[in-house]
Amino acid sequence: MSPHGINALARGTRRTLLALAVAPLLIGGAFAQQPAWPAKMVKIIVPFPAGGPTDTASRIVGQKLGERLKQTVLVENRPGASGSIAAAQVSKSPADGYTLVMLATPTLLAPHLYKTAGYDTVKDFAPVATVYDLPIVVVVNPKLLPEVTDLKSLIAHAKTQKTALNYTSSGAGSFGHLSMELLKQMAGFEMQHVPYKGGTPAITDTIGGQVPIMYADLVAALPHIQAGKLRAIAVGSPQRVTMLPDVKTIAEQGIKGYDAVSWGGLLAPQGTPKPVVDRIANEVKLILADPEIQSRLLNAGAIAHFQSPAEMGQRIQQDYTRWGQLIRDKHIASE
Repeated sequence: MSPHGINALARGTRRTLLALAVAPLLIGGAFAQQPAWPAKMVKIIVPFPAGGPTDTASRIVGQKLGERLKQTVLVENRPGASGSIAAAQVSKSPADGYTLVMLATPTLLAPHLYKTAGYDTVKDFAPVATVYDLPIVVVVNPKLLPEVTDLKSLIAHAKTQKTALNYTSSGAGSFGHLSMELLKQMAGFEMQHVPYKGGTPAITDTIGGQVPIMYADLVAALPHIQAGKLRAIAVGSPQRVTMLPDVKTIAEQGIKGYDAVSWGGLLAPQGTPKPVVDRIANEVKLILADPEIQSRLLNAGAIAHFQSPAEMGQRIQQDYTRWGQLIRDKHIASE
């Protein structure tokens, strides 16, 4: 090779090595130039209609989150199919921290109940933070069942019936339905489920006497309990609830280990950067520690309950597994 060719080759080699050395700096600079999160509006998708406890909790927390982030937080309702439509959409959204979904127990369990849910609750999301617990309560019509004042008397009454005693919930596959099936399984008695399409018509017919018993969301049942139209005989949570301090838990009434609590919390698409997830979780923790926020949630029938991303992930896994097993064992499907 001529001296000119050797020099040209050397210059080319030096340029290649220089380019390789500079490339990481350029790439790092590009990342460094990206605006810090959040640089634009954050959306919280609520998979249920406006006005319910999930929607109310989302708006209470979303407002405060926006104030703390100094950025707009928009709450958007996309109801349908127990929340599975919205959850499926969010699971496929960019994993950048700008689209979150407020998970609720029906949405968590929808893949067990709908063959076309379109997402895997465990695999397709990054847990961010739990926000609230929503207690559920066993209520009876006091005129139809005057002798039923607690769980023991309900079970005794159910066992004396020649035909199965009817109970209702907000729908086939609803959390009230699943919770009563768990109770029946653990306590060893039978009742017949009469599903309604929604909690309001189910409560209306329980008050009206068409069905004597309901496993209901406390937020929906509480005004009727306070008015004496329904009698609360047991709550599903491991601890008693502030709104009904004199009503014993199911576990307190002899069914040890019984635990049925509907709950909600924020999820992000899987792959959302951990610093973003941790930032949101920390802000939610501070928001839920505020007594004013706790009071506002309580007025909506929800109990403020923060859990970290790791704790929420564990809760999702546990609930998805245990309720999924019950759904399969009882051959439960959503209508």
